[in-house]
Amino acid sequence: MPAFRYRAFLCYSHQDKAWADWLHSALETYRVPHHLIGRETAAGEVPRRLAPIFRDREELPSATDLSAKVNEALAQSANLIVICSPRSAASRWANEEVLAFKRLGRAERVFCLIVDGEPNASAVAQRAAEECFAPALRHRLGADGRPSGERTEPIAADARPGKDGKTNAKLKLIAGILDLGFDELKQRELHRRHRRMTAIAAVAIGITLVTAALAIDAVIARRAAERHQKQAEDLVGFMLGDLNGKLEQVQRLDILEAIDDRAMGYFKSLPSGDVTDETLAQRAKALEKIGGVRTDQGHLQAALDSYQAALGLVAKLAHAAPANAQRQLAYANDWAWIGKTYWSLGKLQAAGTAFEAARRVLTRAEGYDPNDTEVRFETATLDNDIGHVFEAQGRLEEAATHYQKMLVVSRDLVASNSERKDWAMELSMAHNNLGKLALLSGNLAEAIAEYRDDDAIEERLLARDPRDNEQLENVVRAHAILGRTLALAGELQAGTLALSQSVETAARLVAFDPQNMTFQEDLALYQWQLGRLRRLAGELPAATALTAKSLSAFATLTRGEPGNAQWQREYGEAQTEEAAESLAAGDVQAAQSQARSALALLGPLLVRQPDDRAMLLATARARLQLAAVTTQPEDARQQRTAVLEETRSVRSGRADPRLLALQSEALLGLGRAADAKPPLEQLAQSGYRDPALLALLQGQRINYAPSPRH
Repeated sequence: MPAFRYRAFLCYSHQDKAWADWLHSALETYRVPHHLIGRETAAGEVPRRLAPIFRDREELPSATDLSAKVNEALAQSANLIVICSPRSAASRWANEEVLAFKRLGRAERVFCLIVDGEPNASAVAQRAAEECFAPALRHRLGADGRPSGERTEPIAADARPGKDGKTNAKLKLIAGILDLGFDELKQRELHRRHRRMTAIAAVAIGITLVTAALAIDAVIARRAAERHQKQAEDLVGFMLGDLNGKLEQVQRLDILEAIDDRAMGYFKSLPSGDVTDETLAQRAKALEKIGGVRTDQGHLQAALDSYQAALGLVAKLAHAAPANAQRQLAYANDWAWIGKTYWSLGKLQAAGTAFEAARRVLTRAEGYDPNDTEVRFETATLDNDIGHVFEAQGRLEEAATHYQKMLVVSRDLVASNSERKDWAMELSMAHNNLGKLALLSGNLAEAIAEYRDDDAIEERLLARDPRDNEQLENVVRAHAILGRTLALAGELQAGTLALSQSVETAARLVAFDPQNMTFQEDLALYQWQLGRLRRLAGELPAATALTAKSLSAFATLTRGEPGNAQWQREYGEAQTEEAAESLAAGDVQAAQSQARSALALLGPLLVRQPDDRAMLLATARARLQLAAVTTQPEDARQQRTAVLEETRSVRSGRADPRLLALQSEALLGLGRAADAKPPLEQLAQSGYRDPALLALLQGQRINYAPSPRH
């Protein structure tokens, strides 16, 4: 490689840094098989090593002219490796680096590693957000050095699950860089691995012989070590059990994290041969606790890693004792936590797969003892989780089936023992779920009744221990949901009071533990929702102050965890409310910018989760807000038409009053008052009296007489 300073230039989005770290290390530490070194190929003589590999973000931390330095490094690189994902496909700088390299006349030396997304998804309607190839990778350059209309298929290795896998993908890249056959390189690698394992086996035999000779002397020392280990395990058990439980109640995540990290340090210090079943279970428990703390901190990928590591441990214990209910419950719980984390990441299919795996474990456990109350309780919890997935997928009838099962089991359990807090909490959640389905079916009175039952249970549980911050958060959530629904039924004052209580309490929780991201999310969410009610009540200054705080919090949350789809959606909703407040203040230009920002955030999320009702409603509101402030009539018409198309495409829950209200607003905005009459009549019958709709109808002098709510 005499003409080039670098073997390859590594191009990637900063959001894929973990992949770049792995690939950079894997390539620079790779040793080319001995028999291949020195062979002449089209890429030159095969070297011993692939180093150096250039990384602009590592090599140039203090460059003053980044563009010039990057161009210089590209010119001095024999190959270009692009880590391909939706992040890099959308990165301006990644695309510019590909273009610059191709303009050097070395387009055939561009190699891709797919880590996420789909190749050429941009050519498929509604899937552009999944595209993993940057535009410069998908098109040949024209004579002017710019991408032409002629498409090209990049040379790519695929590290995604179910594809090449990381090892094969790495070898494919190396084969391409060195112009060697992949099969030959892989066979050489297998031979090398076989020789290595043979050598390790020989060493192991020698060690075994020496160990056998020392076994008698080790017996006495081992008994002493086992006694000390038992004492240490008892202490760790207390740390992860009673102490952790008390700290969870007061939500001291900083102390929880420190304890869990020390526990993991202890487990890692143990020799692998000394791991008993008890130690294995404790290690899994430590990983689970760490996963829970990471979840509360908003570090979802780190939480997922902890849960998956714990799963590998509890799986061994569960498979070794299939009739042991406690081990099966632990196994199912780990699957459920993995599912919930995938849910928060917006990966519904992966969440559903994890929940179904948990269900299979519990079904087997139920076969050993159908009356085991703990197994029945966990099954009810799982019905809640699976119901949420079905609900987000628009399969409301299937969700309702799981929610009803959950309610029946929870009622039976609470009737048998009203002192069990976790059973009562499950019953509370069952009422919440059924309230949600009642709302989706257009029955506001039933929804409010179910939400009141939920709120009453949460209040009773808090009265048992007012210092339990975990339960206090549940009360915050229940108040807010009830308040929002009361406002939809026209009870603006009662709804505002309930949401005000939620905001005040959430603020106290955040002040108590600023590191708890769940508390911060609660506060930010309920601030803009309360701001909306304040605005509708004519209290604009109070509304704008609340929403400004919400936006600031969501900006911080989403910047720290961009993969959290729920936070992204809630941030977009806050931006939509900000636009409505700007319009109310007469600042149309600001309202336009804010509405477009909201739609830019929500639109791609809806493409990824088209059946998620919350995502659909949020996007539709942003579209209508933009239609209300845009100065371009055609833009307004397109946004309102899109609202009609998207809201009418739902597979179930068509009587949802929030959906009908959005359709009515879109139709009225399009001048189709006659078409708006049926959904308005349906809204009137449901008792829907949201102040925003009433103000719109009053402005257009449309009579609206909702039936009284019973």
